Amino acid sequence: MRAVWYDKQGPAREVLRFGERPTPSPGRNEALIRVHASGVNPSDAGMRRGGGGQMAYPLIVPHSDGAGVVEAVGPGAPPRLIGQRVWFYNGQRNGRAFGSGAEYIELDVDLISPLPDEVSFAEGATLGIPAMTAHVALFRQGPVQGKVVLVTGGAGAVGHYAVQLAHWAGATVIATVSSQDKAERARAGGADFAIDYRREDVAARIREITRDFAGGPGVHHVVDVDFGGNLAATLPSLRNDGSIAFYASRGGAASEVAGGELMRRNLSLTGVLLPNSPHEARRRAQADITQWISTGPRMLSVASTHPLEDAASAHEAVERGDKVGTVVVLSA
Repeated sequence: MRAVWYDKQGPAREVLRFGERPTPSPGRNEALIRVHASGVNPSDAGMRRGGGGQMAYPLIVPHSDGAGVVEAVGPGAPPRLIGQRVWFYNGQRNGRAFGSGAEYIELDVDLISPLPDEVSFAEGATLGIPAMTAHVALFRQGPVQGKVVLVTGGAGAVGHYAVQLAHWAGATVIATVSSQDKAERARAGGADFAIDYRREDVAARIREITRDFAGGPGVHHVVDVDFGGNLAATLPSLRNDGSIAFYASRGGAASEVAGGELMRRNLSLTGVLLPNSPHEARRRAQADITQWISTGPRMLSVASTHPLEDAASAHEAVERGDKVGTVVVLSA
């Protein structure tokens, strides 16, 4: 099969290699998937670059997310999966060196979900880790129907899925953004309010928006892209008994939080790392996301597409930091 791989870390064009690799065979409870599209996440580019420490394996086929068609199954896997269009996540995670940057991948059937016919493979490849992380963070404290949810970075890959899923689940959604274009994107995804954090006082604006809401001002839950960087705005934006679920902390990994305030206001803080999330939470996320994309048009944003043989350009597009949506590598 055709694939891309690297055996040392560094710039994409220097270390990514393209050529032939052995086609895998499905093991017990696994499916062999003909990959049509592979999603490139910032973590994929970071591991290749070396930002996450030394290489975990001598040779890595990158990328964790993707979409394709099941061509074969191993012992214990249901034969009905053969021929089914699927989306998947964690292809190159949790003990797996060979990800979706190839024409084929073998995966435990636990990691795959049906892809509706009306959703393209490229769109399906944008789900995976971004949508799964959004779901786990959004529902970390339970249902959000009838509640007010703040999504920081509401136009980003994870944030935009959080906005859409929160709207779908019946929440009032407030998103923070950094420009008018991103505000329009957040609103198109279902945000009821968009706050430009570069120009407005986020906490004051949220108190103004929610002043007359039932239960008083503030939000019930925050899905947060930068715990340390946003804490000065998110903490005062919470109402009593509120919660924050954060999936990154670029602005300060060692942020200080006043324990007394958390206790007095009965606030909850939770970090979210998808591979370490409870299995039942991940299974619920897969089921809900599949239902969500099956029940109407959704904004599954493909930032750009690149051929498998030029995966380096996909990694460079991610590293530029100006993408809107997910960069996708096409292998069929």
